[in-house]
Amino acid sequence: MQDVGKNYIETQKLSEQEESWKSLSVHTYFKIAIIAAAIYAVFHAEIYSIVHRWINDPSWSHGFIIPFFSLYFVNQKRKEILTTEFKPDYLGFVFLLMCLVAYPMFVFVYRFGYLMDMMLIPTIGATVLFLGGWKLVKYTWLPVAYIFFAIPIPARIYADMTIPMRTHDAQIAAMLLNLVKGLEANASGVVIDIVYNGIKLEPGLDVAEACSGMRLLMAFLALGVAMAYLHYRPIWQRLVLLASTIPIALLCNVIRVVVTAFIYVLWDPMYAQGIYHDMLGIMMLPLAFGLYGLLAWFMSNLVVEETVQQEVIIRRKDSQ
Repeated sequence: MQDVGKNYIETQKLSEQEESWKSLSVHTYFKIAIIAAAIYAVFHAEIYSIVHRWINDPSWSHGFIIPFFSLYFVNQKRKEILTTEFKPDYLGFVFLLMCLVAYPMFVFVYRFGYLMDMMLIPTIGATVLFLGGWKLVKYTWLPVAYIFFAIPIPARIYADMTIPMRTHDAQIAAMLLNLVKGLEANASGVVIDIVYNGIKLEPGLDVAEACSGMRLLMAFLALGVAMAYLHYRPIWQRLVLLASTIPIALLCNVIRVVVTAFIYVLWDPMYAQGIYHDMLGIMMLPLAFGLYGLLAWFMSNLVVEETVQQEVIIRRKDSQ
């Protein structure tokens, strides 16, 4: 019996070692390092620009954690990757050549920096397809595509995208402010003109770009994709959770603008700007997670109730 137990333990240890990244040879890691260095050599200017935006633009500071999420996703498929035999697919080589041809076109012809940055994703995807075929793509497509959330949108386009959201938030805040006795608010674009007890407050409350909700939307959407992928749920529940990230983020941002407006009018304008304004924005993230968790809890309990009901029906039929 002891020999059987020892053999079982040794077998378990061997299987764990086979499913560990340590099982890969030094030669494999050397090839990965060479491929990574080659991609960096081609896209080093774009990578530097992306990281520079992460550091200097608070709207994209979440970019630092995106590569770690991608690596974590790959690690989640560790068993499948290490126990599957992969074969190169030369269609990936064709795609890789197309990427390398398109890259200088974006540099010298179109001169659109965002497309140059985005070329990093299909280049990595084509490399994966070339080296491991469609089987490897099956296990790594999401980690590769997830890099999208780390690539900043051009500042001009980003600003244009925030204007409708800022205007919408200003209108809702003005409508709610008008419910307060002695307070009149009128939204003009992204600025809310406020008259309180017959005195016009100067300057008007400007719904700044930071209040547009894009920062929260992009960060929460990225985390929503990660959580929907990592939760072991039916596909329809994952899709609902993923779709819910957008309205949840927008709702939390409306709450932020409304609370800021009331602080500005009824308390002290000092607490509606600067570090206080930023702290209020940070507080919206746990609120968003709370609403997301509440929805996830509701769907989990809904499925449990349906399962219990089905089991009761089956037992009744069996008893009959």
